[in-house]
Amino acid sequence: MALFKKRTVGKPGEWYYCLEHKKVEEGPECPNKDRFGPYSSREEATRAMDTARERNLEWENDPRWHDTVGRGERDED
Repeated sequence: MALFKKRTVGKPGEWYYCLEHKKVEEGPECPNKDRFGPYSSREEATRAMDTARERNLEWENDPRWHDTVGRGERDED
């Protein structure tokens, strides 16, 4: 066990969503790898998983994301 635990530093008014504990926290309580944020409000942080899901759908349906030209396939015009 470490004698000194490095405390994550945040600013008051910054909100995060912890992926490990599945909770909203003001100021980072958990390591970067376990959280989304910062968000400007508690409400935004509460919607973090919905926002991520919406963005993933946008990216999956973005034709630029699925550009196959240059990956061994020819552009058939």
